[in-house]
Amino acid sequence: MLEKIDGIIIKTRDYGETHKIVTIFSKRLGKFSALARGAKKPKSRMAAVTQPFIYGQFFVYVNKGLSTIQQGEIINSNRLIREDIIKTAYAAYLAELTDKLLDENTPNLEIYTQLANTLEWISEKDDVDIPIMMYELKMFKAGGFAPTVNQCLHCGRKNGPYTFSMVEGGLLCPTCNHLDQEAIRLPDAVAKLLYIISSVGLERIGNISVKEGNRLLLRNILDAYYERYGGYYLKSKKFLNQLSKLQ
Repeated sequence: MLEKIDGIIIKTRDYGETHKIVTIFSKRLGKFSALARGAKKPKSRMAAVTQPFIYGQFFVYVNKGLSTIQQGEIINSNRLIREDIIKTAYAAYLAELTDKLLDENTPNLEIYTQLANTLEWISEKDDVDIPIMMYELKMFKAGGFAPTVNQCLHCGRKNGPYTFSMVEGGLLCPTCNHLDQEAIRLPDAVAKLLYIISSVGLERIGNISVKEGNRLLLRNILDAYYERYGGYYLKSKKFLNQLSKLQ
């Protein structure tokens, strides 16, 4: 059946000499793969609409196996992302994280909306650290391994000061922090920020001002947490880390 589907291209790979298989994350169908015939030909109309990070409207013959794209139209090319190596690295990381952690053909409106909003933020702004972490935490939830950040994970206490336990998977209050002697002490501002960025959508955020030390602490916590629980090696994350060292 031919269906009209709005979605974001999160992955492409070559198929034969002239075709591509693209992975589209759509609002209605979730993540699915489709064959784009002739998409490797430079002058093909299909080549323009099957680039990474394209937000488009696609006419797709949807099958239980591999679907086929009949044609497509660009809604937002996200051109500014593809023209900047740093922005491309961030967008590639979000796309790979989404591809790895979401199941096929399982719609997730929250993640779809946040991915579109985060790509738009990356395209328009330079300060992207907090939006990236907001998206990561929501993907951790979608992947089934989100940390507990709204209360003590052991007793449920809702006021700090807190530590963050990698072993236990979230916040521990003073009464319970003996459960992990290596838990990371969190300033109150960081504990509150961790909860906010995990629960609030990017559309509710204006200008973001976070002390550099707190931002670095959050970054280190999320990196270590994903390494422990994420389960998938991300090539884009390695490249992003290498770029960060060069900056």
